[in-house]
Amino acid sequence: MDSGYLLSGRYRIGTFIGRGSESTVYRAHDEVLQRDVAVKLFRDEASDGARERRQRQEARILAGMGHHALVTLYDAGIDPGDGSAKLSYLVMELVRGADLRQRVAQGPLTAPHMAWIGYDLADGLSYIHHHGIVHRDVKPANILLVDYDVDDRRPRAKLSDFGVAVMLDNGAADDDGGTSGTPAYLSPEQAASEPIGAASDIYSLGLVLLEGLTGKMAYPGAPLQAAVARLLRDPDVPEELSPMWATLLTSMLARDPADRPDAREVSLALRQEIINGTGRHRLDPAAAVIEEQERMGAVERYRILDSKAEGNFDRVTALAAKVFSVPVAIVSIVDKDRIWFKSHHGTDVTQIDRDPGLCSSAILQDDVWVITDAATDPRAVINPLVTGDFGLRFYAGVPLRTPDGHTLGTLCILDRAPRSFTTEEAGMLADLAAIVMNDLELRRQGLEPVAG
Repeated sequence: MDSGYLLSGRYRIGTFIGRGSESTVYRAHDEVLQRDVAVKLFRDEASDGARERRQRQEARILAGMGHHALVTLYDAGIDPGDGSAKLSYLVMELVRGADLRQRVAQGPLTAPHMAWIGYDLADGLSYIHHHGIVHRDVKPANILLVDYDVDDRRPRAKLSDFGVAVMLDNGAADDDGGTSGTPAYLSPEQAASEPIGAASDIYSLGLVLLEGLTGKMAYPGAPLQAAVARLLRDPDVPEELSPMWATLLTSMLARDPADRPDAREVSLALRQEIINGTGRHRLDPAAAVIEEQERMGAVERYRILDSKAEGNFDRVTALAAKVFSVPVAIVSIVDKDRIWFKSHHGTDVTQIDRDPGLCSSAILQDDVWVITDAATDPRAVINPLVTGDFGLRFYAGVPLRTPDGHTLGTLCILDRAPRSFTTEEAGMLADLAAIVMNDLELRRQGLEPVAG
């Protein structure tokens, strides 16, 4: 396509961006809306029936999607060309920035950086999987790193190229046969030409995250060699990665699709990694220190640490245990290096170290923090409370937040069996937490005598 060509009388073709097996992408200018766009132009020879169906399906899929981690479709059409062959095309959002393949070629990315990128991608995959779509070609070249040209240090990523994406039918892809995707990033079931589902995208994303962290492809080499290799050996997850990363990647790269977390679980695990400090806080350590100092100042103002047992708090934990049918309920206060239990129903433990305590993560949330099955949740699977004698499987905690926005601790419920937790139940737990916080506030203000 010559630069300057006016596609369908509207899109002025500009510079070449990239080329796929069936299409070429150009930068273009929308003469009507006066904005730059990306135009995906399908090759003349890509006009057989199967390819035309894939082109139409890609357009339909993109037209129905709207998510910050997915490239947006603006338009689709057919240009008459020179009369001998029509030109099918898609008009999409122009993402300014390199793709992940180009970035990794410069060297490994930091763990915080990859946590942000992985969070975006997993969130996007969760969205398309919820809508019954499998991407089938998650790879670094299809991951665009967004440059908004503003002072924004938060890395952002968008998933592109839905050319081989398919719709799910009863959990399996309604495919037209054959192996689709890029050999180096295929899931084992793709490599074996077996039916695939959403878990296939999770495996591919695991390979992408591993490559971003190490700077090396897990399965390099010729296409056939790369595709078969994952059927013979698992990818090498370096020991020097943090326990969270090692656990998450190992689960994502399980050979059995049933053993992999879903996209939502991956998204939550990476979001928690960001919140816990290996992501957001390490990007600005000074801000994290100030934030924690201010939080501890609030804890001291309420004079709650190591205070005597009080019946009103015990009544709330007893009620929580009864309402939710759990063995343990706790009002916790998070100290500098420990989690102290102001009230504890169902356990004689009065405090634990801060590091393994899930309340340390719950206080960083905006809302109720829930782990329905800690034995499989990447956010908790290596936690000592889960792997040790206590055998924790379920946790739900609500931050106890002061009127000026500081979090003292949590009202949390625990169970030794996995369980679901509805939105209604989350609201009930939040209401009980509000009662605890109201009591703490009255205590601080001296408006009500302390009951012993």
